[in-house]
Amino acid sequence: MTNDLIAKTTMDRRMADIITPVIEDMGFELVRVRLMSGKYDDILQIMAERPEGGIEVDQCAEISLALSAILDVEDPIEDAFTLEVSSPGIDRPLTRIKDFATFEGYEAKIETTELIDGRRRFKGQLAGVEGDEVLINIQEGTVGLQFDWLSDAKLVLTDELIAEMLRQRKNADKKTGNLDETKFDEIETTSSEED
Repeated sequence: MTNDLIAKTTMDRRMADIITPVIEDMGFELVRVRLMSGKYDDILQIMAERPEGGIEVDQCAEISLALSAILDVEDPIEDAFTLEVSSPGIDRPLTRIKDFATFEGYEAKIETTELIDGRRRFKGQLAGVEGDEVLINIQEGTVGLQFDWLSDAKLVLTDELIAEMLRQRKNADKKTGNLDETKFDEIETTSSEED
């Protein structure tokens, strides 16, 4: 079942229904899908990751290829669109209840569909999950929010979060034998001048 955090609109949910089986068959999970209006054409933005977290650029490319094939067949979008497949990023959206448990202890911003004690926006430290409630420590204390009440949730970019993501990346690279300390040292530049 796709929730509103993964797919907000009717079209997003339709897209999720089409692409989720493809992504899952490839060993990944759908984090979020959004069909957005772009400057020249629509953009279908897909965020995916491995069940244990993380995704590589070449894996995004593989997913993109597989999705392009199925979307050509299903043809759910009338107008021209650009397909973007990416990782959720460091200040990622939190779209599945397991995300709130995984990132317990990190700062997050959460919005609800209805007013809860006179407010819709909550910013604080994630305190885990209890049943189908997301717990967040705010200035007034710990608040439990029903997962179904959430309209938006994302991690806040902090030094602690960046340090943890880098540590996880290094550990993942060690496990896969892809540890290359110089991997991020060089940036390729191209000239924008035309002949």
